[in-house]
Order: sequence, then C-alpha cells, then structure tokens
Amino acid sequence: MNITGNTIFIPGATSGIGLALAVALHERGNTVIVGGRRTELLERIAAEHPGIHTVRIDTADADSIRDASAAVLAAHPDLNVLVAMAGIMRVEDWHTPEGFLASAESIVTTNVLGPIRLIGAFIEHLRTRPDATIVTVSSGLAFTPLAATPSYNASKAAIHMLSESIRLQLQDTSVSILELVPPAVRTSLLPGQESSEFAMPLDEFVADVVQLIETKPDAKELQVERVKFLRYGEARGDYDQVVSVLNASDPHGKVA
Repeated sequence: MNITGNTIFIPGATSGIGLALAVALHERGNTVIVGGRRTELLERIAAEHPGIHTVRIDTADADSIRDASAAVLAAHPDLNVLVAMAGIMRVEDWHTPEGFLASAESIVTTNVLGPIRLIGAFIEHLRTRPDATIVTVSSGLAFTPLAATPSYNASKAAIHMLSESIRLQLQDTSVSILELVPPAVRTSLLPGQESSEFAMPLDEFVADVVQLIETKPDAKELQVERVKFLRYGEARGDYDQVVSVLNASDPHGKVA
C-alpha cells in the first residue's frame, strides 16, 4: 500500500485508532471517508477536519453496510483502500452462560461478520482498481490470550486467519491484504484503557503505523515494536511466559 494518493474508506472510525489513522492518512495526501453510527460525531469530525468525508454506517448491521457501501462508491468511484476497522471488546466471565453468551454473540457479529460483510460489499469494486488494498485489523491478542476477554481474542484470531486465507485467494487479482496488528493502545476500547500505563500512546502508535506503511509498502502485516512481544511468543519459545506477563499486568484482573 502506498502512503499517499489513495481513496480510503475507514468504517468504525469516529474515535480511537480509526479516527487518528484517518486524520494521519488525510494529512499524507489521501482522500479519506470516515464511517460511524452516530451522526453527531460524524458532523463534528467533518467540521474539525475539513476535507475528510463521512458516511453513516453500522458495521453490525448488514443492511447498513450495503447502503453505506453504495453511497461511498457513488461518491468516490476511485476508492482503492478499505480499512475493515469494525471491533468491540468486552470483559466476560465464562463460568456461566449469563457471563458471556450475549457478549460473545455481539462480538462475533461486529468483529468477524462486520469485516466479512464489508469485504463482501467492496470486493468486486476493488478488483477493478489497478492497485487496491484491504486492511484488516487483528490484535496482539490474536496470538496471546488475555483471560478477561475470550471472545475478543478469538474474534481477532479469526481475522488473522481470514487475512492469511484471502491473501492467498486474491493473489491473482490487483487486491492486496494488509493486516494491522495493534498492541494495547490508549483508546476507550475498554474502561480505563485510555489512561493505562501498559497501553501504547495513541499518537505514537499511529505515527509508527504511518511510518511502516511508508517504509514497507509491500508488507503483509503492520507490526509496531510493542506488539512483537505478543505476536511472536510461540515462535520464540517463551509463549507461557508471555501469557503470564500479559495477564499479570491486566488492569481488569481475573473475572473468576
């Protein structure tokens, strides 16, 4: 993926990593369209960041994805980058079904079905572009589990394997698959994470991601240094230690 000259749609980007990445990519000479559920947030983003376009989309709703994708393509027929940013994270207790079942179903719908539906809405268009990219968003927790968030971990592991698989299938097309693998970042993904000393500052993370895109345009994964501890524990042979360190530092504690 080139760092500039793209037309990029980032749904689920009214805050956190999505919004910060949208602003950074816009500043690097890309046309950026931000999607989100709340109209008031979209209006504020458009007012505070002139030149960034917005569209209402609920990535947990198949009809909303269909309608928003049609609107985006009608307004931006040169779209060549989709960032499948959909994701929610919740603390769960798997000792009883009441502690996890509703949460798990919601997470799978948003974190797994959301990106799948987004790709389904844009894949035929992206295949017509000479240089297109689908950016998936997994997590360091796809490779090392946080005990408090089983469904989130599993959903991000699914996104990692989905990325690996469709990269193989689409290698005969102009569409490349780029997996963004964040560590814990100071966002509101979980209560308290915005101020967590264990999480990476948001501006630092996004700056590193933009630098990686610029210096490694042919990369398959975007990995900042902070995530490699989680990403490669099994390969290094210290997986059990990594799991122990991660969960000992978990500010949400044990759910049991």
